[in-house]
Amino acid sequence: ATVNQIAESGSMWAVIVGLLSFTGQPIATDTLRPLSDTTNRVVTVNRILIIGNKVTRETIISRELDVKSGDTISMRRLIKLVEQDQRKIYNLRLFNKVEVRWLPITQHQVDLLVDVNERWYTFPVPIFELSDRNFNEWWQNYDHDFSRVNFGLHMYQYNFRGRNETLRLTTQFGFTRRFELNYRIPYIDQKQKHGLIFDFSYSEPRNLAYFTDDHKLLFRRDDEKLRTTFWAGLSYTYRKNFYQTHIFQYQNFNSAVSDSIVFFNPNFFGNSSQNQNYSVLRYYFNSDHRDVMAYPLKGFQFIAMAAKSGLGFGKVNLWEINASYSRFEDLGHNFYLSNYTAGYVSSPKHQPYSLYGALGYKRLLVKGYEVYVIEGPLFFLNKTTLRKKIFSRTWEINGLGIEQFQYFPLAIYLKGYLDMGYVENYPYYEQLDLNTRLSNRLLAGTGIGLDIVTAYDAVIRLEYTFTREKTQGFFLHMRKEF
Repeated sequence: ATVNQIAESGSMWAVIVGLLSFTGQPIATDTLRPLSDTTNRVVTVNRILIIGNKVTRETIISRELDVKSGDTISMRRLIKLVEQDQRKIYNLRLFNKVEVRWLPITQHQVDLLVDVNERWYTFPVPIFELSDRNFNEWWQNYDHDFSRVNFGLHMYQYNFRGRNETLRLTTQFGFTRRFELNYRIPYIDQKQKHGLIFDFSYSEPRNLAYFTDDHKLLFRRDDEKLRTTFWAGLSYTYRKNFYQTHIFQYQNFNSAVSDSIVFFNPNFFGNSSQNQNYSVLRYYFNSDHRDVMAYPLKGFQFIAMAAKSGLGFGKVNLWEINASYSRFEDLGHNFYLSNYTAGYVSSPKHQPYSLYGALGYKRLLVKGYEVYVIEGPLFFLNKTTLRKKIFSRTWEINGLGIEQFQYFPLAIYLKGYLDMGYVENYPYYEQLDLNTRLSNRLLAGTGIGLDIVTAYDAVIRLEYTFTREKTQGFFLHMRKEF
């Protein structure tokens, strides 16, 4: 799992806690309050004081600061840097509110005060989730069958040891038995540039997607486990500066399926094999200049990934390259424009079913096609969205007694959008004349919707979409789009 996925998984639980205790009064809408000064005098930064961090270590906060004690700088430049530093501290996703104030010592000396309000960091989150790719597939393709659910417990510990470390434990039963451990250490050195991520996962699904027909997953259900998978991973992270991160990842996968899966799809692991063992080397690059990661309105982000699955041992041989670029523009008068472009290419094109790439998983989808999986060794995706902020307010909750839930922000955006995509079909499907209806052609979806943005990075998206295939429908999503 990526860092963002881990952060978003517990957000809705935090929102529920806040709503159940909501008795607040409105306060200022922006939790990132800028400095102001009418002069442009040159000042020296005397001290940098950090308060409100009862759990978080000062070094985690000070690492995000461009401004250092002893700097001599003009007030205009200082104000600009401090506004950027506020954003960077807030984007740690450790605080409900970040405020920086300057305190005059003399005419040419100032102290900087960094005042933070910490979030709640421990979340035991019950698992009651669908075994399908998303809510819309479960509702439309499987008649909202409640037997298709998984249950258990996620235990999230954010900001572990006050070092912005994340510890996640998962115990899940139901359609899929799953046990996972993820431990992210952002910094292992004093200069706070190098980090590690440890991953372990074991799963035994009794409900397994074994094939795709007309771009819909076919599931087989059995009283016995249909697949057993164990994988482990180690990632090394290097945060060169404030905005760029490199990740080098090694993973090893060991999987086995029942003979019934091979019977229904001999290409599941390829050549009627019941076992698949391989390793992966993967490299990520992330250049993130967005204003607020939880729901960006300004800035840009570039992500690139290159991976090699199969390192000369076994039968797996797959190269993958993926890149995306997102841009966010403030048009003024509470209008915002965003664009996201992504591309994926893999080789060779003949692969076992278990290694197929596709549009339709996570955020890589064209709106309106949520119920479909469109697989191929090459795909392209473009999303353009125009938003209008129609409501924004933050309440201060009184009488709760839990400081971490003291602030409850709520913003609502009305939006219109156009998504386009293209997927080249796999040769295996072409030979069998399968899954050809939506591949090798332009996909397009347009519509209107509402984004509801609230506490702990939670985003609820309500969308009504019309597609090129002359279909239409209402779709619900519980996380930001990109």
